[in-house]
Amino acid sequence: MNVPAWGWILTLGLMAVFLLVDVLVISRRPHVPSMAEAGRYLAFYLAAAVLFGLFVWFEWGGQYAGEFYAGWLTEYSLSVDNLFVFLLIMASFKVPQKLQQSALMVGIIIAIVLRGVFIALGAVVINAYSWVFYLFGAFLVYTAVKLVTEGESDDDEFHENRFLLWVEKRFPATKQWNGTRLTVLEGGKRLITPMLIVILALGTTDLLFALDSIPAIYGLTKEPFLVLTANIFALMGLRQLYFLIGGLLKKLVYLSIGLAVLLAFIGVKLVLHALHENNLPFLNGGRPIEGVPDIPISVSLGAIVLILGVTTVASLLKSRRDARLESASVVGSGGGAHTGSDDTP
Repeated sequence: MNVPAWGWILTLGLMAVFLLVDVLVISRRPHVPSMAEAGRYLAFYLAAAVLFGLFVWFEWGGQYAGEFYAGWLTEYSLSVDNLFVFLLIMASFKVPQKLQQSALMVGIIIAIVLRGVFIALGAVVINAYSWVFYLFGAFLVYTAVKLVTEGESDDDEFHENRFLLWVEKRFPATKQWNGTRLTVLEGGKRLITPMLIVILALGTTDLLFALDSIPAIYGLTKEPFLVLTANIFALMGLRQLYFLIGGLLKKLVYLSIGLAVLLAFIGVKLVLHALHENNLPFLNGGRPIEGVPDIPISVSLGAIVLILGVTTVASLLKSRRDARLESASVVGSGGGAHTGSDDTP
């Protein structure tokens, strides 16, 4: 895939314009978006991602378009898992509702910049050391096993990482919210505000999630252009998804299992690809293992759609069944109490 310099500049420039418009709109009028507003923005970003994939298809062929769509869907599904932590962060710092959009927007921009650095480093490492696919694959399989064995955390509190603790210890802070301001002058001293700490919490937390997502998408495509654009498109709609899916997150009870299956599939795909292009001297004499299958992107894309579809449908069915049983239990207990009162002389 040969992307000219103007292609990089035009693509990243257009995405930067969309983000800038978003920032300006939010900064001028901090507010809690309605479901309709969040839905319109989210639909726009989803449509933009689909159209971009079609552009890739027209310009570079179906193979690369399939890689983009597979990477974008994978990053989006992993981002949905991130939203639960974002909800915990907002609750932990008691962020006023009208300021949550601003915090999410700036946190997402920080995440995009940091992921760009990760993606560039990943491309350099892959080009220099092809055997890194063995490590990526093993790490994803390990992460999948960990997700299944540990399951969802029952901890409903956000625990600040070492970086945040260092910032709070190093820089004096005020506990008062001052709109979207990051610092404030009090008593002749410059203090950081809770908004700055929340933004850093969102950005650094997403960076930790990138440790899973970057190896996962490199298992679907080796093109840095597709890796970067898939990540940006997944993150650009994350703010709107936060306001739309808050209540739905609790209904996706099998999300961790679905993501575990997804990561395990990509991890196995990475290992098979590494074996197919093997150059480790102690394995098969440093020659590729021809009999090992290399899973095509069409199969990968189909598997990703199937895994996410089954996970969503099964989760919603389970949540509906649990709600029905809980409702029946409440009615039953109420009926029992009423019967007892009738038997009283």
